[in-house]
Amino acid sequence: MLKTAPSCGEVMTAFADFAGGADLVAHNASFDKRFLHAELERVKRQCSGEFACSMLVARRIYQQAENHKLGTLVEHANIPNDGTFHRALADAQMTARLWLKMVDHLSDNHRIEHVSFSLMQKLSSTPKNAVKRFLQKYTSKQPINC
Repeated sequence: MLKTAPSCGEVMTAFADFAGGADLVAHNASFDKRFLHAELERVKRQCSGEFACSMLVARRIYQQAENHKLGTLVEHANIPNDGTFHRALADAQMTARLWLKMVDHLSDNHRIEHVSFSLMQKLSSTPKNAVKRFLQKYTSKQPINC
């Protein structure tokens, strides 16, 4: 299987072309970000988009979850899945579904009309005990649509 696989350089070049300047989401993003930047540096490429961490956001939104592993959070948030984890494609799909579920949670429970990537990044670095106050302050600044 690996004998016929493209080289890491080919894969990273293709990924850089694909991602371009898009913002990226990863579960435990600090690990993925270090890996991605190191591998892209080897092929003299870069991704100019921002990173956000679904695990850090989940720690603020789902504070009562047993832990913040991807599989646990998927179950906690009642996200349909086939039980496959720790495979690149399955984890990417579950991370995307978790991210969208958290966006919906903020929209529905905090009446945030447009949950931006920037808001999610700010939320991820907000101390857990300040999340409620942060969201109240954020929603008080939003225009009221009639």
